[in-house]
Amino acid sequence: MVPRAEFQSYYGRPVIKAPSWSPRDIAGYFFLGGLAGAGSVLAAGAHFTGRPVTATALKVSSVGAAGLSVAALIHDLGRPSRFTHMLRVFKPTSPMSVGSWLLGVYGPAAGLAAATAVSGTFRRVGAAATLGAALTGPAVATYTAVLAADTAVPAWHGAHRELPYLFAASATAAASGMALVAGPIRETGPARCAAVLAAAGDLAASTAAERRLGSVAETWREGRAGTLLRCARTLIVGGAAAGIAAPFLGRAARPAASVAGLALLAGSACTRFGVFAAGVASAEDPRHTVVPQRERLERERAAQENGGAYDPDKE
Repeated sequence: MVPRAEFQSYYGRPVIKAPSWSPRDIAGYFFLGGLAGAGSVLAAGAHFTGRPVTATALKVSSVGAAGLSVAALIHDLGRPSRFTHMLRVFKPTSPMSVGSWLLGVYGPAAGLAAATAVSGTFRRVGAAATLGAALTGPAVATYTAVLAADTAVPAWHGAHRELPYLFAASATAAASGMALVAGPIRETGPARCAAVLAAAGDLAASTAAERRLGSVAETWREGRAGTLLRCARTLIVGGAAAGIAAPFLGRAARPAASVAGLALLAGSACTRFGVFAAGVASAEDPRHTVVPQRERLERERAAQENGGAYDPDKE
């Protein structure tokens, strides 16, 4: 009997086209959007709990990150008009359209919150803007995960359930890191707790994503992506631990908090760049497109033979 052929692709070429996005621009866009959105949430918490220095620092860093994220997106698109064209029509089914409108709503609120915090004027307006930025911040921090998962890229689409949670944890790590760098020790208690939650969430989401991806998960473990993601976990866990320990270090508390914050920021950036690199690697290797499709067909066939219905959404 002739053994079953192991088909990979047409003449060994990739089945799908790898993303044409610039890693620096789009992975940077992912990171900066997360820092901005989660930063506004922590800024609101600091604002309404009497932590003015931390609140102001996070408001300023959030609007700065939002501005840089838009600049990175426009640089990748090539012309500013391509970004403004996306604001002409709102398409609920398009993650890019929804994201552009989210930035259009979030940006002015974050900018007004930062301006009133720095100037010390129009406090009620500033409080309302702070709340508005905080309400839209979580979506700004995570919609890029939906944008990536909505593609045919195996390492992204296969982890469509876990990717938003991973990006949320990564964004929280970045925002708490910024708070530790810029805020006084006495005001950073909530940020330190957020860093611990971010570390736990990052580990849980990345582990669940790799489990769901099956053979495609090797793109998350090997090569440049694997190196970046391992560095991300080490930096985020180490940064969270150092942040918790910082208040007990006496005169070294302030430097330790800064180092912890920088580690969290770097770890968050490594997560975004690592996930991006994994996606590119999975698109370039035809095995990661063909093998999962074959496995799904086999599961569907087995379900039909057993008299049941195969539901891919339950995977």
